[in-house]
Amino acid sequence: MIPQDARQYAPATERNREPILEVLLQVLPESGTILEIASGTGEHAVFFASRLRDCLWLPTDANPQSRASIIAWTEHNVCDNVYPPQHLDVREPVWVVENSSFDWLSKKPIVAIVNINMIHISPWSACLGLMAGAGRILKTGGILYLYGPFKQSGKLEAASNTAFDEYLRAENPEWGVRNLDDVVAVASAQNLTLKQIYQMPANNLSVVFQRSTAIR
Repeated sequence: MIPQDARQYAPATERNREPILEVLLQVLPESGTILEIASGTGEHAVFFASRLRDCLWLPTDANPQSRASIIAWTEHNVCDNVYPPQHLDVREPVWVVENSSFDWLSKKPIVAIVNINMIHISPWSACLGLMAGAGRILKTGGILYLYGPFKQSGKLEAASNTAFDEYLRAENPEWGVRNLDDVVAVASAQNLTLKQIYQMPANNLSVVFQRSTAIR
């Protein structure tokens, strides 16, 4: 058993979880498995799962400390609709949920993928991998939800986002606030169609894609 002191805290979670939930309640299917990519501390997982009781929440993260935190949070909050966290690196050509050990997902299929605050603090290859995986896993009508800061028409309107982008690129040249047009183009190549953009607090966006029928 992971001790409760393995729980990690992300201050931004308490600020953004309610606004994100408002959007999720509008765009997510009423039931099915929700795959969360880069779940981080696990605070979002237990908060959303406890309020989306007809959905099953499957958290993932590439960081073992984050997975330990997710376990600790689910033990602390006792969420019976949250699966154990899985290791998942979006850049891998086959995700863990595509393996035969996850055949049970055929009965409780993944109907949506949720990804919060990842693509600006990871290489561009992570965004490419996210879209490729979503295109493989989601069936027609499935939802991909992204949250975070974005450039719109190649520009950052808020000074705070400009400073944040500069900070990220100083930390790692492969990081940075992404141009939404580029993200939409990559998604489109994987048969993911932009459905809706929601303005969020602190100059963030909720960006919702829907899996369309592949054109052959």
